[in-house]
Amino acid sequence: MEFFQLRDARPLVDCVMGRKPADLVIRKGCWVCVQTGEIIPDTDVAVIEGRIAYVGSDASHAIGKTTEVIDAGGRYLVPGLLDGHMHVESGMLTVTEFVRAVAPHGTTGMFVDPHEIANVFGLKGVKLMVDEASLQPVHVFVQMPSCVPSAPGLETPGASIDTADVEKAMQWPGIIGLGEMMNFPGVFSSDEQMHAEMSLARMAHKTIGGHYASPDLGLPFHAYAAGGAEDDHEGTRLEDALARARQGMKVMMRYGSAWHDVASQVGAVTKLGLATRGFLLCTDDVHSETLIHEGHMDRVVRHAISEGLPPMTAIQMATIQIADHFGVSREMGLIAPGRWADILIVKDLNDLHADVVIAKGKIVARDGRILVELPEIDYPEWARRSVHIPRPLTASDFRLPASGNGQVTANVIGVIENQAPTRHLRIPVTIESGEIRGDLQRDILKVAVVDRHANTGRVQVGLVQGFGFTSSCAIASTVAHDSHHLIVVGSDEAQMAQAVNTLAECGGGQVVYKDGVLIGKVELPIGGLMSNENARAVAEKAASVLEGFKQCGCALNNPNMQLSLLALVVIPELRISDLGLVDVNQFKFIPVIE
Repeated sequence: MEFFQLRDARPLVDCVMGRKPADLVIRKGCWVCVQTGEIIPDTDVAVIEGRIAYVGSDASHAIGKTTEVIDAGGRYLVPGLLDGHMHVESGMLTVTEFVRAVAPHGTTGMFVDPHEIANVFGLKGVKLMVDEASLQPVHVFVQMPSCVPSAPGLETPGASIDTADVEKAMQWPGIIGLGEMMNFPGVFSSDEQMHAEMSLARMAHKTIGGHYASPDLGLPFHAYAAGGAEDDHEGTRLEDALARARQGMKVMMRYGSAWHDVASQVGAVTKLGLATRGFLLCTDDVHSETLIHEGHMDRVVRHAISEGLPPMTAIQMATIQIADHFGVSREMGLIAPGRWADILIVKDLNDLHADVVIAKGKIVARDGRILVELPEIDYPEWARRSVHIPRPLTASDFRLPASGNGQVTANVIGVIENQAPTRHLRIPVTIESGEIRGDLQRDILKVAVVDRHANTGRVQVGLVQGFGFTSSCAIASTVAHDSHHLIVVGSDEAQMAQAVNTLAECGGGQVVYKDGVLIGKVELPIGGLMSNENARAVAEKAASVLEGFKQCGCALNNPNMQLSLLALVVIPELRISDLGLVDVNQFKFIPVIE
């Protein structure tokens, strides 16, 4: 694996002793020493062969004729930022284009779980991501997806991952661990496959990612912790952070485009005084527009500071503590000899923005602009053809039939702003001419999942509240965690059909229709999840979708993320899959109309 390639330290030693000139020297910086919690002024750093050789008061002896010298001018020297848990696909970008977007913001390492593409293509999709990750100028580590499908029997993925796949992947260079164990009922019920996968990860000395999305902190949670998950990013409450930290799990506080869970959990440190070593920062899911306009892990660090963490503590949670967790702190996460030279030059720790980004010993970005060439990837044909719908759909495909007359009670998905969980609402609705219709006055829309993998033409229709549409609209997406069928929400069935048919024609993406007119569109031809256009172009197209939500009347912070999770049948309380409406608290199907 690339980060264990330092077999001979003599070039570093020779550089320190002045026998060999450094490739790069940074002079007169304030060393943010995350390993001790100190800030040490007037520090020089010498780099050779991509690694840090010397950190001290004077590196002039390491400067030769070919040495590149950077004058930090008293600015801070910060370890490159690491994202402890994230999904590249959620940015709608390929690995390469994600790196193009985040490297200028100071991200020099990412721990990615490609279970989105695994749900579409299986093991070959994971290998596609692993191979591309290995070519990047920053560190991209891959966690082998563990739960594909995330909830067997409750959804139909495009492909599946079994124990043999996990065993094979654990031998691949670039695999850092087992991805988030979403099937938490399988863990506490001692499911053979789930425990076999975790056993394989343990035997390979890999980290086991967690995902316990239930609010129940009783025996099922304790059993989940005993099963072996080593971290969890699904906490949304202070008590969630306390429980995980006390059980020895790392608390991954996420701040993505739509999931804002730092504020509700950081009080465990800032108010209750828990040891900070059990806490990490991550993004989980970040929209391309957020990356371009707001940042990545630098944005998370800034937010954590605004919620009361000292800058040093917030930086430690995004550097050395993540590296420690994944067992790579001998290689990165701190500015110290022998480590990869991943260094940010920063003016203000309280408002962290990277002036210069160095990764693997090379200057990869300066003043927000990437400076290195990125790999060109030729994606195979199978990766670009993943939307399989046998016929154009019509308005009648989105009817919600009901027998009888008058009012009945409907099970409705309730969206919660800035959180992944939903509410299970029971709302009285009226039967009209043998069907249930949406109701703009009460913010009740149709939501449907359309099979795009097996070419069955299957459509499941339900109801959702919380998007706030005020006009005749429909919004569709082939990003629909975790199985990534085609999901559509709307107040008008004819436009719902129009939106689905448009995505079938372009091979995937997201579209917005209002009053019969296409007003927003981003094409995602790779697996229906990603675009290989550059990040800024994708962000502009994705912005048209977000603007489309607004024009439809939606005021949610990041509604396309909310839409994409309505089919995620492992997060409470109520979801819809290609097989029906799912009560996630009970892990069973329930009817839309009671």
